Amino acid sequence: MRPRRGRDHGPVPELPEVESVRRQLAPRVQGRVIRAVAAVPQRRFLGVERAQGRRIEELGRRGKFLIATLSGGHELILHLGMTGMFRFREGGWEPDAYVRATFTLDDGVLDFRDVRRFGRLAVVPAGDYTAVPTLADLGPEPLSEAFTAQGLHRALAATRMPVKPFLLTQRPVAGIGNIYADEALWEARINPRARRVGPERAARLHAAIRAVLTAAVEREGTTFRDYQMVNGASGRNATFLVAYGQQGRPCPRCRAPLTRVVLAGRGTTYCTRCQQR
Repeated sequence: MRPRRGRDHGPVPELPEVESVRRQLAPRVQGRVIRAVAAVPQRRFLGVERAQGRRIEELGRRGKFLIATLSGGHELILHLGMTGMFRFREGGWEPDAYVRATFTLDDGVLDFRDVRRFGRLAVVPAGDYTAVPTLADLGPEPLSEAFTAQGLHRALAATRMPVKPFLLTQRPVAGIGNIYADEALWEARINPRARRVGPERAARLHAAIRAVLTAAVEREGTTFRDYQMVNGASGRNATFLVAYGQQGRPCPRCRAPLTRVVLAGRGTTYCTRCQQR
């Protein structure tokens, strides 16, 4: 069954989707030299031409950002926005009017296609993210040892924001957006409006975040409409969602109908019976 999308925002690629793109892109671009760059001028692109002539040493990820380490002490920052995707010119793929940037490598051509123009490309000195403040302020990676239950509890205790909007700031943990916040809060039985999350519930939320993201990465992310991997395939996680987009359907745990509200401007689905606190 296909989940319903929220009306306030289309789904934005989150950590599992971006990691799936990275895993397909990395073997194709690492070690390659960028011979030429052609980009449509727009405000979300910064210094993209500086990538020309540089070798891509490594392609990593930080939260929802891809970070390509370039020769000469620079990094290429890439963010998919809402509709961004990368595609090599092969297998019948040809550029269209929505291709915003093209990277000519020493062994092929890579296009960045973005219908809604929310994607970001920037070449910056390595580690200097002043031009990309969202990246500079990211919390720990959720699947790393740096992300701990104790650290999550301290972060939650230091804010007055409801737990879900706080997760979406990326400060307590990187890479979680609307989809996986709903899923993790349902798994942990925490109300998305909760402003007090004690140590025990923070530990449950910590475990839920890691479990939800790990499973989604294994399924190569969640596709509704726009998200595609480099090979053009869709992620397989959508049919496994239990909260996000499931409003009106029975809660898999207690069978009460799931409720959708708008919280801090974001559509939020949860169980009013299982997630009372």
